[in-house]
Amino acid sequence: MSPARIAVVGAGAWGTALAIQAARAGAAVSLWARDPASLGADRCMARLPGVVLPDGVAVGGALPTAADLVLLAVPMQHLRRIAGRLAVRAPLIACCKGVERDSHRLPIEVLAALHPGLPCGILSGPNFAGEVAAGLPAAAVLACADAVLARRLAAMLATPAFRLYAGDDPVGVAVGAAAKNVVAIAAGAAIGAGYGENARAALITRGVAELSRLIAALGGRPATAAGLSGIGDLVLTCTGPASRNYSLGVALGRGQALPDILAARSTVAEGVETAPALAARAAAAGVPVPVIEAVALLLMGRIDLAEARARLLSRPLGSE
Repeated sequence: MSPARIAVVGAGAWGTALAIQAARAGAAVSLWARDPASLGADRCMARLPGVVLPDGVAVGGALPTAADLVLLAVPMQHLRRIAGRLAVRAPLIACCKGVERDSHRLPIEVLAALHPGLPCGILSGPNFAGEVAAGLPAAAVLACADAVLARRLAAMLATPAFRLYAGDDPVGVAVGAAAKNVVAIAAGAAIGAGYGENARAALITRGVAELSRLIAALGGRPATAAGLSGIGDLVLTCTGPASRNYSLGVALGRGQALPDILAARSTVAEGVETAPALAARAAAAGVPVPVIEAVALLLMGRIDLAEARARLLSRPLGSE
């Protein structure tokens, strides 16, 4: 039997890690890079230095025209532009986490609009790219509306060290993937401002409640919030120093201005663009998301950290 053909679109840290994982699973892998020259002579990609690509991963600047599975590991705000250029007829799996700034759509909704009738889904979980690339133990979920397809695609990419569970709630997984970055900014800001570990734990827990409500309102299953793309990813992203969104929140909490933080970075913190879009999507659905809303207002410069804290602590007491 010929190996599965897996095309990875996007050669950032996560796309590179996924390409390595796909090769480890025995697939024939192509990795699309906006700048193919980012592959060094040592077969290391610029965004994941020191990690050598296996010989079975072909890097190029042409989008795939044939594959059995396409993994889209591009930043959320570039997904529409790049996915819209795809001509390949294969399942499309979004590996980005966020909400489109202007349309307020989830990645699976963007893909469905661009390629109606083509199977699509999302891959998410508590994963740092460097650890997956190194083959350290990890788990994630690949979700499609078609559970049989999800199982088949997950089997193509899974290995003993990378446990890839199949899911049939892509909406729930996508909401969790988007919300966790926003909550991570809040958690980082709490630590950076010296509010303490209790505050961080409270923000994480109430963040789970918010994403659970939003998942239900958008047609997903609230129980998905308790899975790998919900609590799992929240725990990692809200506590791991390597998290881009958490570290951005820490910097905000220490008093640094957002433009200065962003200017000093070459990587994307998806929560910055996602927070206002997700807050708007929740408002349109009539779902209260006070933590997400406070982060959105903070990032837009409409409130400062002290006001964000006051807004959250002055809310009426309720039942859990």
